[in-house]
Amino acid sequence: MFTDKVLTCRECGREFDFTASEQEFYAEKGFTNEPGRCPECRAARKAQTRNGGGFGRPQRQMYPAVCSDCGKETTVPFQPTGDKPVYCRECFQARNQNNW
Repeated sequence: MFTDKVLTCRECGREFDFTASEQEFYAEKGFTNEPGRCPECRAARKAQTRNGGGFGRPQRQMYPAVCSDCGKETTVPFQPTGDKPVYCRECFQARNQNNW
């Protein structure tokens, strides 16, 4: 029913085999589109997603800080300037719950 196909990776432009067994797996899972990336580019993209990079998004820079409530060392996604309080995740969430 299925036969091997040669596809071109949209990421790197190399040709790769879309084997009959892979096609059968795709059909069993209900996937209707053929893969657009070679196995290497798919693995690289998956690794980037796992490491917080998202799809084409740079990883957010984090800055060290000390929580104004509990004094715990933490990191925040902005450069603290010292003119406003900075909270760790737990204290920030507790303060937000109290405000609602």
